[in-house]
Amino acid sequence: MNFFKSCFCIQPCGTSGRRGRLLWNTNAGRHVSGEFSMAAVQANYPIEDKNQIESGSLSLEDCGPLGTFVGIYDGHGGHETAQYITNHLFLHLKRFTSEEHTNTMSADILRRAYQATEEGYLSLVTGQWAVKPQLAAVGSCCLVGVISEGTLYVANLGDSRAVLGRLVRTTGEVLAVQLTEEHNAAIESVRQELHSLHPDDPEVVVLVRNIWRVKGIIQISRSIGDVYLKKTEFNREPLPPKFLLNEPFSTPFLSSEPAILVQELQLEDQFLIFASDGLWENLDNQEAVDIVRRNPNTRSARKLVKAALQKAATKREMRYSDLESVDNHARRHFHDDITVIVVFLDSNLIRAAISKKGPSLPDVTTLPPSSSSSSAASSSCSSSSYMIN
Repeated sequence: MNFFKSCFCIQPCGTSGRRGRLLWNTNAGRHVSGEFSMAAVQANYPIEDKNQIESGSLSLEDCGPLGTFVGIYDGHGGHETAQYITNHLFLHLKRFTSEEHTNTMSADILRRAYQATEEGYLSLVTGQWAVKPQLAAVGSCCLVGVISEGTLYVANLGDSRAVLGRLVRTTGEVLAVQLTEEHNAAIESVRQELHSLHPDDPEVVVLVRNIWRVKGIIQISRSIGDVYLKKTEFNREPLPPKFLLNEPFSTPFLSSEPAILVQELQLEDQFLIFASDGLWENLDNQEAVDIVRRNPNTRSARKLVKAALQKAATKREMRYSDLESVDNHARRHFHDDITVIVVFLDSNLIRAAISKKGPSLPDVTTLPPSSSSSSAASSSCSSSSYMIN
């Protein structure tokens, strides 16, 4: 039986809308554990972000709610890898759960789905090399969340981010809890990890115009795609010189191994924010949570994107109305693509899942710790969570 029976699938348009205005795409609706709100705005032309939400359930009498899948895919160098992930990752999840004869998610199934997607994209690049060699230089961050029977699974590659809004009952505040670590060379622990993997390469990370980049080219250290930095046979002409390294390599410079968090949801958990780094460049975690707290409805994602754009305009000493008038082809100079999905959580369904499960997991299990683990992500784990890197 398939893991999900019904679904929503939302794609940012990126090419429609009135010229010279912000190209918005918004949507909203219900998932099996509550409501969702989605918004995206274009910066690159065409937009390189893709997003996805799929939700379904079996008979509530038999199994209870089965799951909700959320995906944020922040492409770079083009939209092709992000589109490939949209078309394949969720299908791999369904296939692996079917093969396991189970209707529940696991960290292992998530990891296998990521790896199958990476291998599939590599096969695409190999088959298209003679006619579309540029596909080797396209990649994507990949942030996925799955809510299944009261348990939250989050897998991440790159620098998109998932943040939980959790109610503090004694004060009525909703605090931001960062759930993901970011794989970006700007983070010292990521640079240390890269140096440990490439001890004989003093230029594995290079400071370029005050920005740390892997091999002086790319900021992120984990992704789907970016085959030219993973397989030396694709680091050659006819790729443009900016992608070419001076020496062949045997150890990949980028990894496709996701960091995975598994966490039992609590009654205090109000909502989840999944977003590409275009949002987090302009809003911090608590600012984002406060905006959703003030707008607990299906327009909350749009509110987040607009707040980020207003911040981006202020940084350039512009008004929001000035930003709206920027030509679509020039917008990337002012802000990044921004994609946000807010998933609201139904406390009644969480309560039912907690009652069904009985005793919770052991306090904390970490298998195994990664040198790139951020303290924010690690400290955010509740007493019923574990992280796998």
